[in-house]
Amino acid sequence: SHLSLLPHTHFTTVLLSSYMSCTTSLPFLTSSYSTTVPLLLHGMKLHVDSAQPSVFSVRGGNATLQCKFWYEPEPSSPREARVKWSWVSAAGGHETDLVVAAGPRFRSFGDFRGRVQLRRDFPGDATLVLNKLQLNDTGRYRCAVVDGLEDQSTVVHLELQGVVFPYQHPRGRYHLSFLGAQQACEEQDSTLATFTQLFRSWKEGLNWCNAGWLADGTVQYPMTRPRESCGGARLPPGVRHYGRQHLYPNRYDVFCFSSLLQGKVYYLQSSRKMNLTEAQHACQDDRAEIAKVGQLYSAWKFAGLDRCDAGWLADGSVRYPITRPRKSCGPSEPGVRSFGFPPPQHKHGVYCYKLDT
Repeated sequence: SHLSLLPHTHFTTVLLSSYMSCTTSLPFLTSSYSTTVPLLLHGMKLHVDSAQPSVFSVRGGNATLQCKFWYEPEPSSPREARVKWSWVSAAGGHETDLVVAAGPRFRSFGDFRGRVQLRRDFPGDATLVLNKLQLNDTGRYRCAVVDGLEDQSTVVHLELQGVVFPYQHPRGRYHLSFLGAQQACEEQDSTLATFTQLFRSWKEGLNWCNAGWLADGTVQYPMTRPRESCGGARLPPGVRHYGRQHLYPNRYDVFCFSSLLQGKVYYLQSSRKMNLTEAQHACQDDRAEIAKVGQLYSAWKFAGLDRCDAGWLADGSVRYPITRPRKSCGPSEPGVRSFGFPPPQHKHGVYCYKLDT
């Protein structure tokens, strides 16, 4: 059965109160809601603080996660505190170390190696700078300052600006396992959307009746205009929730998330329509590649791509982006229109993607 979430004003209150009640026993989470976190240490108090608990950026950009620490009263001689940044993905999972630094020594780990550095502009500055942001970098970052046997910390949340879009298998509705959904999003230059990203898109007007996987393994769908065929007309608008599902046997659609592109999507001007193979070759001849679904959505969202011409994409679907709705170009709302997955011998235009040089 479907469970409808409340309208966002009430829902946000419920979500926040639940979140706070769950985190009161976790000192590293509650620290983000206070100005400083004092620790009595040899007659001094260690304070750790972030002036900006939430940071927004885009794929390929940079993010500065502020963190500073100081002592009261100020010590008579410098203390060598150790700084550790760790991270929990927005999709959930275990907390993993990103950076450990003590004095001039610095070490980064995993996928963040070579993309992170400590700013260290002044004594006590433990600000983390992330470069070349990737779609999966969203999540909760914890700055911990360790002095002796004690440590205190504060939390910064990183979100990427982007676009959430529904996606289904070429065979139609509800053919994707969780792993299949992950692969489908990656193949379209995107990643599985988080609940936060889907909820934000619902508030922006996303209305979709098919249930889809999210990054945390739940299955949900956003509904702004309730109707009988989509869980019931009497239910209020909201994000409908199927709950957490078995990842392997169950099949649904998926909600993917994409962000800013490092290149350009364009409709290839041609004197003739092409089948799918001809479309792929036409983009290659133009020193480009056939665009992916996530790239088309990103160009529609960030570059305002508006074209009333249906074109092939890399997955074999045919779509076109509309930012200025008009009678001859489909529904009255902006969006990316889809003709589904026609036979590959059918003739259409093509959307290409060219990386910035």
